[in-house]
Amino acid sequence: MKKIILIAVSIFIALSFTFTAGAKTFKVGLDADPVSLDIQVQLSGGILQLSHWTHDPLVRWTQDLTFEPRLATKWERLDDLTMRFYLRKDVKFHSGNPFTAKDVKWSFDRMAKSIDFKGLLTPFDGCYVVDDYTVDIKTKAPYALLLNMATYFFPMDSVFFTGTDENGQPKDLCLKIGPSFARDNSSGTGPFKVVSREQTVKLEMERNADYWDKNCPGNVTKFILMPIKDNATRVAALLSGDVDFISPVPPQDFARIQKDDKTKLVTISGGRIITFQMNQNRVEAFKDVRVRQAVVHAVNNIGIVKKIMKGTATVAGQQGPKGYQGYKETLKPRYDLKKAKALMKEAGYENGFEITMMAPNNRYVNDAKIAEATAQMLGKIGIKVNLKTMPKAQYWNEFDARAADMMMIGWHADTEDSGNFTEFLMMCPDAETGYGQFNGSEYCNKKVDELTLGAQTETDLAKRAKMLQEIEQILYDEASFVPYHWQNHSYAAKKNARVKPIINAMNFPYIGDLVLE
Repeated sequence: MKKIILIAVSIFIALSFTFTAGAKTFKVGLDADPVSLDIQVQLSGGILQLSHWTHDPLVRWTQDLTFEPRLATKWERLDDLTMRFYLRKDVKFHSGNPFTAKDVKWSFDRMAKSIDFKGLLTPFDGCYVVDDYTVDIKTKAPYALLLNMATYFFPMDSVFFTGTDENGQPKDLCLKIGPSFARDNSSGTGPFKVVSREQTVKLEMERNADYWDKNCPGNVTKFILMPIKDNATRVAALLSGDVDFISPVPPQDFARIQKDDKTKLVTISGGRIITFQMNQNRVEAFKDVRVRQAVVHAVNNIGIVKKIMKGTATVAGQQGPKGYQGYKETLKPRYDLKKAKALMKEAGYENGFEITMMAPNNRYVNDAKIAEATAQMLGKIGIKVNLKTMPKAQYWNEFDARAADMMMIGWHADTEDSGNFTEFLMMCPDAETGYGQFNGSEYCNKKVDELTLGAQTETDLAKRAKMLQEIEQILYDEASFVPYHWQNHSYAAKKNARVKPIINAMNFPYIGDLVLE
């Protein structure tokens, strides 16, 4: 009997040792953490990154900007308005509930109620269940970007979020500010399950042992996300071995990381435009196109890329980068201080005026430094700037409230399409449709709206490109925003992490696919 027990104990110890030996913990230091576990509460990079870790979309972008199947195995267009998606079978949520078509519809309908996400669904008529593993997604008119938008559709666990919580609130409540069940609880189909979360301190996840993707190469068993706002502290954490991966990497530290024999730098071209918006409702002078043009000409974005970004960004004169349909070669950066002063004089503001300015200090690469440089540059044309910078978690509430005369915003079109910039940043703000949701300039041009909506239904790509280029020309001529540059995405990691295969232009590292050697 003792022999049997000893053998059993030996087997248990051996199995335990095998599991422990195979365990691979990956510690990540990012500049901020997701504001919530609710993947539909905020349309932000942090939330979308989290969505790819804990959930799965219907389809996913690849590095070469094509689509690959995820929870949808295939899709076909039935007519000009309808795309049919065939769903994976035998997929389970982290709760153990089975994934079916009803979860896709439930999640689609909930997204339509989200303040941030409803604008994405404006072109759509709805999601319709065909059978347990088939859905039809219909649009109101022919829509060129339906499949692009399917990359946003992360089905949530409808059964898990049914009912009320201990406070009597509906579990499916999508609340941007304040407590909610979805803020603190998660049940996705993704490669990682949430184990614990302490806001602004640490988010712990563990490998989903029942993950449906048996071909997934990833071998990370425990994933720990730690927000490290300070650039120098984040880099120091990597170099000391406290974390295994950081992003973003301050340009001034690129050389330092490359010289370290235990770390490596990985970058990829991104399409995130950095801008400042000039609020025309708050500042009378900003209604004058000459003043807006003066501001644009006063900002030396070429110098900012050279001195502050250390050459790790591409100077911009328009919204969409080269390669997007709307890109127009003739729309160049236009720093010209002499012309800026002449425009201010012509507009009757030779003596300048005073404004408030806000920017985050941990959202974009060197965001606070860019804002400080901008304030100094505007001072040269008589505009006195009262600048306030703050952490990302505080900033977005201020941005939503349009709390300053000039406010920074960066935007990456996750549809990889120029029209996306205009839909959210430049169309006339409309709370009903969600268009212009992040148009903090309050700029409104009906022709821009008309062309943007027309481009959504135009499936002739040549015609569509001309429409998007016309939009960019109008925005350029009217100086509707202040363009700076398109950011490169930068990552640094320990040398045993195979980072390059999991990064993409959207800046959503697919850590579920990460291999640690």
